[in-house]
Amino acid sequence: MSYSLGFDGGGTKTDAVVLDANGAVAGEGHGGPANPLRAGFDGAFSSLRAAAAEAIGAAKIRPDEITRVCAGLAGAGRETVARRVLEFLLQEFPGAKTQVVPDYEVALEAAVGSGPGVVLIAGTGSVAFGRNASGETARAGGYGPWIGDDGSAFEIGRRAVAAIARGRDSATPATQLERTIPAVLDCSDWDDLMVRIMKNPDDVFPKLFPVVAAAANAEDDAAKEILFGSAIGLGNLAMIVIRRLGMTNQEFALVKCGGVFGPSRMLDSLLDSVLASGALRAKISRLEISPAVGAARMAARLLGSPSQAASNGA
Repeated sequence: MSYSLGFDGGGTKTDAVVLDANGAVAGEGHGGPANPLRAGFDGAFSSLRAAAAEAIGAAKIRPDEITRVCAGLAGAGRETVARRVLEFLLQEFPGAKTQVVPDYEVALEAAVGSGPGVVLIAGTGSVAFGRNASGETARAGGYGPWIGDDGSAFEIGRRAVAAIARGRDSATPATQLERTIPAVLDCSDWDDLMVRIMKNPDDVFPKLFPVVAAAANAEDDAAKEILFGSAIGLGNLAMIVIRRLGMTNQEFALVKCGGVFGPSRMLDSLLDSVLASGALRAKISRLEISPAVGAARMAARLLGSPSQAASNGA
């Protein structure tokens, strides 16, 4: 029996899934961040290798029994990134047909297969991607923390620290955010927090999203304002894709995916309201299976492909 291996790699973690020839999950594995643009190529490769080893071990198979591989990675929308990751995977699995695509493609596959739909991803970063009934695709966002990533965990954490900074400058009473953020990150004081951010913002900002969600639930005004803006930003990403694909008045699946969805009832409710007001017939839900399963399903289709390929999105 031959097996398919799929990866879903983002700015925080990597999931890997092995499917058998019948499409059943045979093994799962996990690793660290695998966005090469944020974790570096060596870090991404280490995460992919660790996740693959765990999934293959769980499936109780040999690596050479993997005949098809598809990696969906944040950052792989850039062809140079996709090709370098492809070279690594071909070295790891020399006998396998291999493909590298952006993470949003495998998420859409997991959500709707080859049919029409829109996926809205919000984890460390954020992006919206969709496909209409004619097979046309469109993307919005996914430009990284310094340009885009509206509503992402990184952006929410960055805005929380910025709100604390403004409060300190104006000598206003400390908010719940200011009282809790340094302690959550095990920082001794504000200066220690600033040093941590300067060294590695990816190790600070995304981790603050649960703190902001909890503060908003406790009626912290600064936290509520941040989540309100995030819901609007995420809704705008999805609506850009929906309008570009001419799906505003159509019935389709609009699927949310990523760690930002779930911890905050306020953000989820506001976002659903924004989406429902712009796409009245959309069926809004959360992704129930791992995007890595979508990647493995895409890998399974490579059996009839004539050669290995690096595929990058628009």
